Amino acid sequence: MPDTTAPLAPMTPHAAISAFSYLRAVQGDDVEAAREFTSTEPRMAELLVDVVERIVVPVTMLPDPEAGEPSTETFALEALGRVLVASLRTWAQAGPDAAEGIARSVVDFVVQFLTDDHEDVAEVLRQLEAVGVGQAIAAHPAPAGSHPVRLSIV
Repeated sequence: MPDTTAPLAPMTPHAAISAFSYLRAVQGDDVEAAREFTSTEPRMAELLVDVVERIVVPVTMLPDPEAGEPSTETFALEALGRVLVASLRTWAQAGPDAAEGIARSVVDFVVQFLTDDHEDVAEVLRQLEAVGVGQAIAAHPAPAGSHPVRLSIV
């Protein structure tokens, strides 16, 4: 079981963009775009698990000790997050064909835990992508002398 208290190794900007683009394609039922993403990125299932871990662990982890004594429900939620991440990691070992099922699991998690009645799942995915790509860019700055890249995540 991965240590959820240690920070994850940062994704590259390309990996983050690819994974979130695929998630949005699956969420939007754009089969053609999803197929194109998986054909150009054979490690898509693994990238999605990396994204899953970055989304699920912060939502389900135990609160800081300063927040008080965790409840039984808090421990159950943390365990559920670990089981979900571990299950999807195992599923990803099946290869590229596992990507769609993993993506649908991510979308279902976002619907159940991260959206309110008035929020659009696609908008929440865009927000998560902006954070993920921002972290990736911060962790992998462009080489000195290169032209800055402006990203607009749509």
